[in-house]
Amino acid sequence: MLIFTAIGHFAFTKGMSMMIPKFIPYKEIFVHLTGIFEILLAISLLIPRFKYISGWALIIFLILMLPANIYASMNNVNYQKGTFDGNGLAYLCFRIPLQFLFIVWTYWSAIRIH
Repeated sequence: MLIFTAIGHFAFTKGMSMMIPKFIPYKEIFVHLTGIFEILLAISLLIPRFKYISGWALIIFLILMLPANIYASMNNVNYQKGTFDGNGLAYLCFRIPLQFLFIVWTYWSAIRIH
């Protein structure tokens, strides 16, 4: 899942940049850095020595990214097209439970079992 979403940071940079509030500068660089961070987290979760700390880092990352998804929904951002004709708040009905699932899954597989 992390590699798949990380690829989106490079394939849909313009649209993902639109998900970031206007007051944050260097949006495209931020999108690329978070994509790289996701790849590093994915790799580090596979290394037993780093699994626990990577799990907590991923949970924090997932929590911190949720406001960008809320902002994007409120502004109808379609990150794949890079337009403002997205699904709006209906997207959150899917995204928030999915985000919660990823957080629980990370905790269960990387931290609880540790």
